[in-house]
Amino acid sequence: MKKLLNTLYVTSEDSYLSLDGQNIVVIDKDQEVGRLPLHNLDGIVSFGYRGTSPALMGACAEKNISLCYVTPQGKFLARITGRIKGNVVLRKRQYESSQSAQESLDIARNCIFGKVFNARWILERALRDHSMQIDTEKVKNASLLLKNSLERVNGCTSSEQLRGLEGEAASVYFGVFDELILQQKKAFSFNGRNKRPPLDPVNALLSFTYTLLTNMYTSALETVGLDPYVGYLHTDRPGRASLALDMMEELRAVMADRFVLSLINKKIVTAKDFKVKENGAVLMSDDARKSVIQEWQKKKKEVLTHPYLNEKVEWGIVPYVQAMLLARYLRGDLDAYPPFFWK
Repeated sequence: MKKLLNTLYVTSEDSYLSLDGQNIVVIDKDQEVGRLPLHNLDGIVSFGYRGTSPALMGACAEKNISLCYVTPQGKFLARITGRIKGNVVLRKRQYESSQSAQESLDIARNCIFGKVFNARWILERALRDHSMQIDTEKVKNASLLLKNSLERVNGCTSSEQLRGLEGEAASVYFGVFDELILQQKKAFSFNGRNKRPPLDPVNALLSFTYTLLTNMYTSALETVGLDPYVGYLHTDRPGRASLALDMMEELRAVMADRFVLSLINKKIVTAKDFKVKENGAVLMSDDARKSVIQEWQKKKKEVLTHPYLNEKVEWGIVPYVQAMLLARYLRGDLDAYPPFFWK
C-alpha cells in the first residue's frame, strides 16, 4: 500500500480492505499489513480481487471518500462516491477547459514537452551506457534536435503548431530507434513507425504496449473522476479515449519503448513469436502475448522516485499520480499541470 497526497493505493491483488473504528485496515493473506485513519484520505484505489467490507464502504460513502476498484492488470471496474459528492464539478471544469483553446494548449503543451524531454533522455542514456554498440554521432544529432524541439514546443502558440512539432520530434526519435536494438538485429530491425497494421515485430510490440499503457491511463482518469474521452490535443471521436491518449504521451518512451527494447534485448521475445499474414500484418502468437503481459505486470511493480512528488512509487502507479495531478490543476490546487520527467 502507498499513500500519495490524500489517496491510498493498495496494489496487492490479495488484499482485503476492512474498517476498524475510524481506520482502514489492509489485510493480506489473513495478516494485517497496513492501517490508516480515514480522516486523512480523499480516495482509495484498490487493485485487488478480494474486495472491501460493507462497513468500510459505508464509512467511505458517509465521509465522501471515493472508493475505486481496478483489476491487477489495470482495468477500471467501478468508482463509488457518497450521496452528496460526485464528479460533476470536476467534470464540468474539465469540459470547460477543453473548450478553451488557450487552456487546452497549455495542458497539451506540457504533455508533449514531457514526451520530447523523456524521448531525448532515452537517447542520452543509450549514449552513456552503450556508446560502443551504437552510432554515437547519429544518436547525438537526434538528441540535439530533440533538445531544440523542447524550446520550440515551449514557445508554440497553437494546437496545430504543437501537433506539427510533436510529429517532427517523433520522426527524429524513431529515426534512430533501431540503434537502441542491441540484440537480435536481423529479426527485429526497425525502419520506422507503422501501425494499423504493424508491418514488423518491433511495431507489433510497440502498438500492443501502447494499448496497455492507454488502458492504464483510462483507468487512472476514471479513478480521479475525469472523463478519459475528452482530451486537449487528440480530438474527440466516439469510442476514443482522447485524454488518456494525451497523457500517455509522456510515458511512451520511458515506460513503453524501454519495455519493448528490454523484451528484445533480453531475448524474452524471439522471431518465432511472430507470424506474418497475407496482407503483410505482423502479429504476436497467443503465447507471446501472454509472456509480454506477464513481463508488463513485472514492469509495473518496479519502483522509481516520482520527479514531482519526490516519493518512491511503482511504475504502475505513475499514470494514477499524473491523473491526480491533472485533477488538482483543474480544481485550482496547482498553477499548472506538471508533466512526468524522467532521467
